[in-house]
Amino acid sequence: MVRHQPLQYYEPQLCLSCLTGIYGCRWKRYQRSHDDTTPWERLWFLLLTLTFGLTLTWLYFWWEVHNDYDEFNWYLYNRLGYWSDWSVPILMATAAAFTYVAGLQVLALCHIAVGQQMNLHWLHKIGLVAILVATVVAMSAVAQLWEDEWEVLLISLQGTAPFLHVGALAAVTALSWIVAGQFARAERSSSQVAILSTFLAVVFALYLAPLTISSPCIMEKKDLGPKPALIGHRGAPMLAPEHTLMSFRKALEQKLYGLQADVTISLDGVPFLMHDATLRRTTNVEELFPELARRPASMLNWTILQRLNAGQWFLKTDPFWTASSLSPSDQREAQNQSICSLTELLELAKGNATLLLNLRDPPREHPYRGSFVNVTLEALLRSGFPQHQVLWLPNRQRPLVRKVAPGFQQTSGSKEAAATLRKGHIQGLNLRYTQVSRQELRDYASWNLSVNLYTVNAPWLFSLLWCAGVPSVTSDNSHTLSQVPVPLWIMVSGAAWSRLRLLGWGKASCLGCSLVRSQECLGGQLKAGGERSWPLVSARGWEEREPEPHGGSIKGPRKVSSYRRSSGLGDSCILF
Repeated sequence: MVRHQPLQYYEPQLCLSCLTGIYGCRWKRYQRSHDDTTPWERLWFLLLTLTFGLTLTWLYFWWEVHNDYDEFNWYLYNRLGYWSDWSVPILMATAAAFTYVAGLQVLALCHIAVGQQMNLHWLHKIGLVAILVATVVAMSAVAQLWEDEWEVLLISLQGTAPFLHVGALAAVTALSWIVAGQFARAERSSSQVAILSTFLAVVFALYLAPLTISSPCIMEKKDLGPKPALIGHRGAPMLAPEHTLMSFRKALEQKLYGLQADVTISLDGVPFLMHDATLRRTTNVEELFPELARRPASMLNWTILQRLNAGQWFLKTDPFWTASSLSPSDQREAQNQSICSLTELLELAKGNATLLLNLRDPPREHPYRGSFVNVTLEALLRSGFPQHQVLWLPNRQRPLVRKVAPGFQQTSGSKEAAATLRKGHIQGLNLRYTQVSRQELRDYASWNLSVNLYTVNAPWLFSLLWCAGVPSVTSDNSHTLSQVPVPLWIMVSGAAWSRLRLLGWGKASCLGCSLVRSQECLGGQLKAGGERSWPLVSARGWEEREPEPHGGSIKGPRKVSSYRRSSGLGDSCILF
């Protein structure tokens, strides 16, 4: 019987098939090509790279601003008229879009690495353009409607810049293999100079980047100040409905420094706690009194306000995604909460915490429009609450307040010069965490002015402010921040920091240079041998030769030496 010996054997090349198939729907061997990528496809690669950078920036931004998700939802509530948590769906959509674009970016780089012609499928092109447009629209909308939030991006870099720099070095080092391959394949000297100059410029910029990094957490541990005091924002709103007795009691159980509350005057002159202008978000007023739902909360009598439920909304909307973590008993208690009066809060907090009080001005037609400050002062003085534990925030009628209650700590919500504040008998400031710098904190401290920053929920932000020397912060997440024993990270400063920086980045630079040198050697050998594609060594030790014109690869009978199998290099190449 005659046996027929096959003349050639085609390797399946599953990885290469998946690479070109997923990227350009070219699953067959004959569809692949080692020809140069067309200018049109190079343009799509540049567009892909641009989209990758924008989506990465948007994902980083949206992840870092999770400290202010409640503020974002509150802004949309005022615009749309109903409460919904939009932050998490946006984060999930952003993460999905970035994952998709990052996958395409990796596939494109793999095409370059193996010398395959890029041909992005038209469905990917549609998806890429859609993601690019959506990202640009989202970033433009934030720039116009929430422009202050971009300052959070700069603040976050003070905490993440050292780690982002290490990640950038790792990425550039990994890409150096591809860059060196393109350098070796380039046929014109001008192209080689352009590739090498661009790469070296990026490496040099990364090497100098640490000189621009400034963070309060780059310091000696002995210079770390005391932990910022915590003030519960409307109590403990992640553990109970805001501005209820349960919320304030949960905050006191954490032994916080203080409690923050917004005081409103009812139509019959009873001070009660409510942040919103209406009762729609935090009560069941639309069920019991639908005709009163859009009326200002201060235009209702206390007898009507007492009949409303102020806890069911918390379990229904779950504003902080924490309601499910409550015990059954806490859920039952939260469901039965009612609107809290100022007198009830004073009795609960007396001798246990400091109060940061803000007053909401009643409407012009309110009977207590001109005397609501006096009514609030009477309630405070009548309760016997220690005056030195009251941080008085309203600017209205400050001279009267200082005269009636001289022990109150006068606190301003507007940023001014320290001398001006002291002249106005101000003892402290209550500012958003984006409004003050480290130098201003030191200036205020030199004038004996205490600074409280709001609203700080994320541990990374709390750690950054701790390192900056902030005396106190207001937080919705006090139960988590109270468990933070030390800042999340502290990096040594001075000479030790310089040595660490030079050592780490010197190693990374040497690694990148080694990879570049190895590719140059390999590329030179390939050019000398007249070959065009990179030699691939299989697991069995056979070297794959140049594909035939019809796309097949022939496995020849030549065995590769053990050295060449292990290194992937033909002749010796010295790395420096």
